[in-house]
Amino acid sequence: MNDSMTSIFSTRRLLLWVALFFATVSNPVVLSCVRADEMNAAEITDKPVTYDDHIAGILKRHCLQCHGDSKQEAGLNMASYSGVAGNDDLVVAGRSSASRLLEIIVAEDPLERMPPENDALPKDQVALIKAWIDSGLRENSGSKVAMKREVEFTPTSLANLDDGPPPMPVSLPEQQPVETLRPFPVIALAASPRAPLLAIGQYEQIKLVNTETQEPIGLLAFPEGEPHVLQFSRSGRLLMVAGGRPVQNGVVVLFDVETGKRVAVIGDETDAIVSADISPDERQVAIGGSGRVIKIFSTETGELLHALEKHTDWVTALAFSPDGKLLASADRVGNIHLWDANSGGVVRPLAEHKMSVTALAWRSDSQLLASSGEDGLIVWWEVAKGWPIYSQAKAHQPARPAGVYGDIPNGVMDLRFGPLGELVSCGRDKKVRVWTSGGKVNKVHALDTNEGTSNIRVLPLQSVLTFDGATAITGDSAGALHYKAAK
Repeated sequence: MNDSMTSIFSTRRLLLWVALFFATVSNPVVLSCVRADEMNAAEITDKPVTYDDHIAGILKRHCLQCHGDSKQEAGLNMASYSGVAGNDDLVVAGRSSASRLLEIIVAEDPLERMPPENDALPKDQVALIKAWIDSGLRENSGSKVAMKREVEFTPTSLANLDDGPPPMPVSLPEQQPVETLRPFPVIALAASPRAPLLAIGQYEQIKLVNTETQEPIGLLAFPEGEPHVLQFSRSGRLLMVAGGRPVQNGVVVLFDVETGKRVAVIGDETDAIVSADISPDERQVAIGGSGRVIKIFSTETGELLHALEKHTDWVTALAFSPDGKLLASADRVGNIHLWDANSGGVVRPLAEHKMSVTALAWRSDSQLLASSGEDGLIVWWEVAKGWPIYSQAKAHQPARPAGVYGDIPNGVMDLRFGPLGELVSCGRDKKVRVWTSGGKVNKVHALDTNEGTSNIRVLPLQSVLTFDGATAITGDSAGALHYKAAK
């Protein structure tokens, strides 16, 4: 891949195109990352999958003999849209993995599979039914998605934050890995602030890993699509997953870390969410993306609390301050704004970046905010005054290859603060840097990201520090993780 192609990796939060490329997607409108057995479905249509256009005919051919107007075995009438989409026991909007309809048409046992005493439905038709469910059960091209929102959540009291052992998974539901044609790039990565626990975004799933042993713990299902943002709550007991499918749906799901249970599903967007954060008191979730509007929702009721309109381009990064007073936001043209997290009022702009902002991170005392961008700049902001106190103009400048002239891409892909004010970052130079609290380089690790015979340029996309600050973990565009000492 030449340098002109590296624009695919334009920002940390807009790396959905990386996901599409590495998954060899034929049609991102239908399926944003196609499984090996679903390629035909992606070639069938270039429109959102709807009941009228795609599903009604399949059901008429295969189901209505037993489940139509004249005969309703098991009391099921599938002759109309309402008879199918309105039956919660049959389909769950946005979650084909929890839908009985998909389960019975793909059952391996012929005695359990529907339709009975017939060949299994063709794979392309199964894929269409799955895409219809996951994209929100649209009735026709003019319909809105019918995502069902789940809210059964009570925030953790910050006064009890340190009570008991740190949350770790103990009884996750059994999940089978989702196979894709190529390794899924690490576009979302998060480390628990209190435990040796790492969350890694994969297609329709989140993988949980013990950072001390580097052994997998289990999987969480995210049938809504691609996880673009992962974030543990301050208490460590919740994992926020935000993402979806481009030009189809966007959603935030809160998982209980110990049980893997979904405790809240928030938002109903028409495009994938590419930036999000959960407030330190677990009472609010902020989301952003291509719509340019920041939405703040209540996690307890799912109610939209604020719609913040200031950005002129995609909102690429969001971060609540650890004290819960401020929300920082950034966009694709370099703007950064601070907001009052409770009232939604504008506090001040932070102007330094000239290109897309890829990441925002708060130091634990809420006094410093760090930002990184495609301009190669890392800035440590003194929030009270709105001025940079440290900056690195070429934080991840690649070496110029022999015989190459012109500008060399100089982007910082990601950054996060550690527990002692240290900062980890990764960028286009294929290196991970750990910075001191004073903005000086403390550790530099070069990543071996060109292993194997592939000639595709591999870049580090996400970097985090473990809860104790001992290890820097980086995920790259080929789906690999790299563990490096941070001290």
